[in-house]
Amino acid sequence: MSATDTVTIEVTLNGRSVEETLAARTLLSEFLRDHEHLTGTHRGCETAKCGACTVLLDGDPVKSCNMLAAQVDGKELTTVEGLMDGSELHPVQEAFWEKHGMQCGFCTPGFVVSSVALLEENEDPSIPEIRDHLAGNICRCTGYTKIIDSVQEAAKNQQEER
Repeated sequence: MSATDTVTIEVTLNGRSVEETLAARTLLSEFLRDHEHLTGTHRGCETAKCGACTVLLDGDPVKSCNMLAAQVDGKELTTVEGLMDGSELHPVQEAFWEKHGMQCGFCTPGFVVSSVALLEENEDPSIPEIRDHLAGNICRCTGYTKIIDSVQEAAKNQQEER
Protein backbone atom coordinates (compact mmCIF):
# COMPACT_ATOMS: atom_id res chain seq x y z
CA MET A 1 0.00 0.00 0.00
CA SER A 2 1.36 3.41 -0.91
CA ALA A 3 0.68 6.73 0.76
CA THR A 4 -1.57 7.71 -2.16
CA ASP A 5 -3.89 4.68 -2.05
CA THR A 6 -7.53 5.56 -1.55
CA VAL A 7 -10.65 3.67 -0.60
CA THR A 8 -14.31 4.56 -1.01
CA ILE A 9 -16.54 3.71 1.91
CA GLU A 10 -20.30 3.68 2.19
CA VAL A 11 -21.59 3.79 5.73
CA THR A 12 -24.78 4.64 7.56
CA LEU A 13 -23.64 7.33 9.96
CA ASN A 14 -26.08 8.47 12.61
CA GLY A 15 -28.96 7.34 10.41
CA ARG A 16 -27.82 8.94 7.16
CA SER A 17 -26.05 7.37 4.22
CA VAL A 18 -22.49 8.62 3.66
CA GLU A 19 -20.15 7.79 0.81
CA GLU A 20 -16.64 9.16 0.85
CA THR A 21 -13.30 8.49 -0.78
CA LEU A 22 -10.44 8.65 1.72
CA ALA A 23 -6.80 7.81 2.04
CA ALA A 24 -6.69 4.08 2.76
CA ARG A 25 -4.83 4.71 6.02
CA THR A 26 -7.48 7.10 7.42
CA LEU A 27 -8.42 6.19 10.97
CA LEU A 28 -12.09 5.98 11.85
CA SER A 29 -11.67 8.74 14.47
CA GLU A 30 -10.06 10.95 11.82
CA PHE A 31 -12.89 10.27 9.37
CA LEU A 32 -15.51 11.16 11.99
CA ARG A 33 -13.83 14.30 13.31
CA ASP A 34 -12.02 15.73 10.31
CA HIS A 35 -14.20 14.59 7.40
CA GLU A 36 -17.67 14.42 8.96
CA HIS A 37 -17.09 17.14 11.61
CA LEU A 38 -18.51 14.98 14.40
CA THR A 39 -16.28 16.28 17.15
CA GLY A 40 -18.01 14.42 19.99
CA THR A 41 -15.73 11.50 19.20
CA HIS A 42 -12.64 12.55 21.14
CA ARG A 43 -9.07 11.56 20.47
CA GLY A 44 -7.50 10.79 23.81
CA CYS A 45 -4.67 8.32 24.01
CA GLU A 46 -4.83 7.13 20.37
CA THR A 47 -3.84 3.66 21.64
CA ALA A 48 -7.34 2.30 22.43
CA LYS A 49 -6.76 2.53 26.18
CA CYS A 50 -8.91 5.48 27.29
CA GLY A 51 -12.19 4.97 25.42
CA ALA A 52 -12.82 8.65 24.65
CA CYS A 53 -13.18 7.74 20.97
CA THR A 54 -15.80 5.03 21.50
CA VAL A 55 -18.56 4.79 18.89
CA LEU A 56 -21.15 2.14 18.10
CA LEU A 57 -20.43 -0.09 15.10
CA ASP A 58 -23.54 -2.11 14.25
CA GLY A 59 -24.59 -1.51 17.87
CA ASP A 60 -21.36 -2.65 19.49
CA PRO A 61 -18.93 -0.24 21.18
CA VAL A 62 -15.59 0.07 19.37
CA LYS A 63 -12.65 2.39 19.78
CA SER A 64 -12.36 4.48 16.65
CA CYS A 65 -8.73 5.50 17.20
CA ASN A 66 -7.37 2.10 16.25
CA MET A 67 -9.70 1.20 13.39
CA LEU A 68 -9.36 2.18 9.79
CA ALA A 69 -12.34 3.94 8.24
CA ALA A 70 -12.22 1.27 5.51
CA GLN A 71 -13.20 -1.32 8.13
CA VAL A 72 -16.66 0.22 8.53
CA ASP A 73 -17.62 0.04 4.86
CA GLY A 74 -21.19 -1.20 4.57
CA LYS A 75 -21.85 -0.94 8.30
CA GLU A 76 -23.83 1.28 10.65
CA LEU A 77 -22.04 3.79 12.86
CA THR A 78 -23.50 5.80 15.72
CA THR A 79 -21.60 8.57 17.47
CA VAL A 80 -22.62 10.45 20.58
CA GLU A 81 -24.24 13.06 18.30
CA GLY A 82 -26.38 10.34 16.71
CA LEU A 83 -27.93 9.33 20.02
CA MET A 84 -30.08 12.42 20.19
CA ASP A 85 -33.60 12.45 18.75
CA GLY A 86 -33.74 15.87 17.13
CA SER A 87 -33.05 18.24 20.01
CA GLU A 88 -33.99 15.65 22.66
CA LEU A 89 -31.15 14.03 24.58
CA HIS A 90 -30.95 10.25 24.65
CA PRO A 91 -32.00 8.91 28.09
CA VAL A 92 -28.37 8.05 28.89
CA GLN A 93 -27.23 11.55 27.95
CA GLU A 94 -30.02 13.00 30.10
CA ALA A 95 -29.01 10.81 33.06
CA PHE A 96 -25.36 11.88 32.78
CA TRP A 97 -26.59 15.49 32.87
CA GLU A 98 -28.96 14.92 35.80
CA LYS A 99 -26.52 12.89 37.92
CA HIS A 100 -23.42 14.96 37.06
CA GLY A 101 -21.63 11.97 35.50
CA MET A 102 -18.93 14.23 34.14
CA GLN A 103 -16.44 16.83 35.20
CA CYS A 104 -14.30 18.13 32.36
CA GLY A 105 -16.42 16.18 29.86
CA PHE A 106 -13.57 14.89 27.70
CA CYS A 107 -14.29 11.21 28.40
CA THR A 108 -18.07 11.63 28.59
CA PRO A 109 -18.96 10.79 24.98
CA GLY A 110 -17.15 7.46 25.23
CA PHE A 111 -18.82 6.64 28.54
CA VAL A 112 -22.25 7.60 27.20
CA VAL A 113 -21.88 5.53 24.02
CA SER A 114 -20.56 2.53 25.98
CA SER A 115 -23.43 2.88 28.47
CA VAL A 116 -26.00 2.91 25.67
CA ALA A 117 -24.57 -0.39 24.40
CA LEU A 118 -24.65 -1.86 27.91
CA LEU A 119 -28.29 -0.92 28.47
CA GLU A 120 -29.25 -2.36 25.09
CA GLU A 121 -28.01 -5.78 26.19
CA ASN A 122 -28.84 -5.53 29.92
CA GLU A 123 -31.64 -3.22 30.96
CA ASP A 124 -30.91 -3.53 34.69
CA PRO A 125 -27.16 -4.00 35.21
CA SER A 126 -25.66 -4.39 38.65
CA ILE A 127 -22.85 -2.10 39.79
CA PRO A 128 -20.22 -4.80 39.09
CA GLU A 129 -21.72 -5.32 35.61
CA ILE A 130 -21.57 -1.57 34.93
CA ARG A 131 -17.97 -1.40 36.12
CA ASP A 132 -17.02 -4.40 34.03
CA HIS A 133 -18.66 -3.03 30.88
CA LEU A 134 -17.11 0.42 31.30
CA ALA A 135 -13.65 -0.89 32.16
CA GLY A 136 -12.37 0.16 28.72
CA ASN A 137 -13.14 3.82 29.46
CA ILE A 138 -10.93 5.99 31.62
CA CYS A 139 -11.84 9.21 33.41
CA ARG A 140 -9.02 11.20 34.90
CA CYS A 141 -11.26 13.62 36.83
CA THR A 142 -13.81 11.60 38.79
CA GLY A 143 -13.92 8.66 41.12
CA TYR A 144 -16.46 7.00 38.77
CA THR A 145 -19.24 7.10 41.38
CA LYS A 146 -21.31 9.67 39.50
CA ILE A 147 -20.74 7.84 36.21
CA ILE A 148 -22.14 4.65 37.74
CA ASP A 149 -25.00 6.65 39.27
CA SER A 150 -25.73 8.04 35.80
CA VAL A 151 -25.92 4.59 34.23
CA GLN A 152 -28.21 3.36 37.02
CA GLU A 153 -30.43 6.43 36.56
CA ALA A 154 -30.61 5.84 32.81
CA ALA A 155 -31.54 2.18 33.38
CA LYS A 156 -34.25 3.21 35.85
CA ASN A 157 -35.64 5.89 33.50
CA GLN A 158 -35.68 3.53 30.53
CA GLN A 159 -37.50 0.87 32.54
CA GLU A 160 -40.11 3.44 33.62
CA GLU A 161 -40.68 4.45 29.99
CA ARG A 162 -41.45 0.85 28.98
